[in-house]
Amino acid sequence: MSNTTTAQLSVWELISHASLLVQMVMLILLCASVISWYVIIKQGIKLRQEALANKVFLGHFHQQQFPLSMVEESEQKMCGLEQIYQAGLDEFNALRNATTSVSSVEVTDQVERRLLSSVTEQEEKLEKHLSFLATVGSVSPYIGLFGTVWGIMNSFIGLSQLEQATLSAVAPGIAEALIATAIGLFAAIPAVIAYNRLSARAEKISNSYYSFGNALQTRMLRFLQAGN
Repeated sequence: MSNTTTAQLSVWELISHASLLVQMVMLILLCASVISWYVIIKQGIKLRQEALANKVFLGHFHQQQFPLSMVEESEQKMCGLEQIYQAGLDEFNALRNATTSVSSVEVTDQVERRLLSSVTEQEEKLEKHLSFLATVGSVSPYIGLFGTVWGIMNSFIGLSQLEQATLSAVAPGIAEALIATAIGLFAAIPAVIAYNRLSARAEKISNSYYSFGNALQTRMLRFLQAGN
């Protein structure tokens, strides 16, 4: 094969000579891939920091009696467990300081609802942007396939206008069309793998929120039963 033919069949030449629609498909997929990697790195760092901060706070929680001395939010950003604890403590203190008498059962029930609401808020933060990875992972192959089908269709239309059909005439068009599928897989595979891994880590942290909520309710109930 000559150098000219090799240059014509290089990836960049194929992309530059692709139809406008196929180039748009490639651009969309590349943008989706770049954004996906940004989300993957950002969420990975966020979940790792959240897990470490929760571990530190949980150790602090088990070592001290209820109520804990909280770290000022201005000095350190509160982790998920600390925000859940603060929400439960605020509700607990509001009910105990209410003008009307409230039983310990009513206090724990009200606190439980507030804790569940706070846990839901923290879960939403953990799962933020993960739906984008799921979308990229499921849709990108089909977008790439659309570009491939369109490119191959144009190649065969151009082939029908030739008097003599040869492989060298149709190969560049088919090759440039297949690049769209390759880019679609390039965007989809990392997104799917990252979504599964990050979702599992987020679910593990979320389960720790519920476990902490149960432990906090037990502490509050014991505190009330002790007559404090």
